[in-house]
Amino acid sequence: MTTRSISPNMALDQLIIERKARGEDILHLGFGESRLPVFPALIERLMAGAKNSAYGPVVGGLAARRAVAGWFDRRRLPTDPGQIVLAPGSKPLLMALQMSLPGDLVVPRPAWNTYVPQAVALGKRVHPVPIPEACGGVPDPALLRGVVEDARAAGANPRIMILTLPDNPTGTHAPPALVRELCALAQELDLVIISDEIYRDVLHDPREPFLSPAEIAPERTVVTTGLSKNLAIGGWRIGAARFPEGPLGEDIRAAVAAAASEVWSNLAGPMQEVAAYAFDEPPELTEHIARSTRLHGIVARRAHEILVKAGGACRPPTGAFYLYPDLEPLRDALAEHGVTDSASLAHRFLEHTGVAVLGGHHLGDLPQALRFRIATCQLYGPTEEAQQEALDAADPLQLPYVSQALSRWEESLVRLFR
Repeated sequence: MTTRSISPNMALDQLIIERKARGEDILHLGFGESRLPVFPALIERLMAGAKNSAYGPVVGGLAARRAVAGWFDRRRLPTDPGQIVLAPGSKPLLMALQMSLPGDLVVPRPAWNTYVPQAVALGKRVHPVPIPEACGGVPDPALLRGVVEDARAAGANPRIMILTLPDNPTGTHAPPALVRELCALAQELDLVIISDEIYRDVLHDPREPFLSPAEIAPERTVVTTGLSKNLAIGGWRIGAARFPEGPLGEDIRAAVAAAASEVWSNLAGPMQEVAAYAFDEPPELTEHIARSTRLHGIVARRAHEILVKAGGACRPPTGAFYLYPDLEPLRDALAEHGVTDSASLAHRFLEHTGVAVLGGHHLGDLPQALRFRIATCQLYGPTEEAQQEALDAADPLQLPYVSQALSRWEESLVRLFR
């Protein structure tokens, strides 16, 4: 992957938009955009904030930062507004963090396809560590020490570790015991943790325990989040970061703010109005997020059942709206159709079945593996009316469009071999 290439998920999305505009019938499962209507009160806040046309503080206005701090408070992370920086999405915050932190990057393999190109663009070395059997989003702790120590012995300087909780691309989340183990290793190996928690509010079962690394290693953990996924407003670009208390956190925050002042100046005023409302979590919005998350879980689990029935392997989804199937059990049959790696698998899906998926090689996985990501949030319907109906339904699987889309996903797994 080079820094002169458009992000593969964005490039795939543009390709499918163009092909569909030419009349092609494609089920697009390759792009992780939550396909749900915007909650009306968010539109009202956006309109109310339209008058805020002046530049504001680089780190974000106090009202919005107070709301974000309160959001963290309610998640067992006591936070002062002075620990918060707002930005136009979490992507620029992640980039600014890598700019501000010395050393090379440790990432899970596979991982969301932005972390590595950002590091490469900054001249950092990247040290991937395979994920454990239980979940994605985190390096296998049994392998982490060896990778870091070998890298340092070879002259590299791994100092930053990114975790994704819950995870894109696997749609799973790390259990607390695993997070504790990784935090202990981070302290021992002197790694700063960036915990990407943008899917935290998209945990399918709210009773499932969630542990942030910032609870265990608060002095060395920066948490990033945003409103793209839980509220389906990715295009509005609203992100936030929580920095540690103490000298290290103050230094990192100052460096990120300096980068922000030269790159994006500040989060747009109308979006700060939205952030202040959304992060304050009024009851009507909390209920909307709960219904959205319920829908994500129901459809992801059904798509997983279909995949496993077809003979593929896949971790059961527990968060976000993704699956990361592995068709290794079907390698011999796929080889008869010229499929030998993730690139040829994604190509056959698109050209032979009309289903777009994101090949695992774009997510840092081994190119020869038969793994790929699908975004199950694309199965709710092509229109706002259909998506709203899915959101409101007692059993969304019985709705015509959702049922038809899932059937097409099932048929694609059969047509691969024809």
